[in-house]
Amino acid sequence: MRKFVFFVVAVLISTPTLSGSQAGKVLDIRVRDDGLHWFVLEGTHGGRPSCAKFSYWMIKDEQSVFGKSQFNMVLSAFMTGKAVIVEGAGSCTRWLDGEDVKTIRLAQ
Repeated sequence: MRKFVFFVVAVLISTPTLSGSQAGKVLDIRVRDDGLHWFVLEGTHGGRPSCAKFSYWMIKDEQSVFGKSQFNMVLSAFMTGKAVIVEGAGSCTRWLDGEDVKTIRLAQ
């Protein structure tokens, strides 16, 4: 039994997690009354995990310093018409069918 548990843990650790990425201009930004922040980019949301049924991106923790920074970057990119590059976290913890944002950067 102990060897089986070790084997399962080893397989889980070695299994790559899919995470999405996307580059483009911000097309839509939404904030819900329960604090949920999400946005949509132009183009294709590639490589997303199976939980991400839709191509919108979720700010994982909008109350944290990094979540506020991410949202501010998305908002400023939208207002100036600049593109962003988003790397996903490979998870859908903030909302069941949208990938959490890991990093955002302004594109040149």
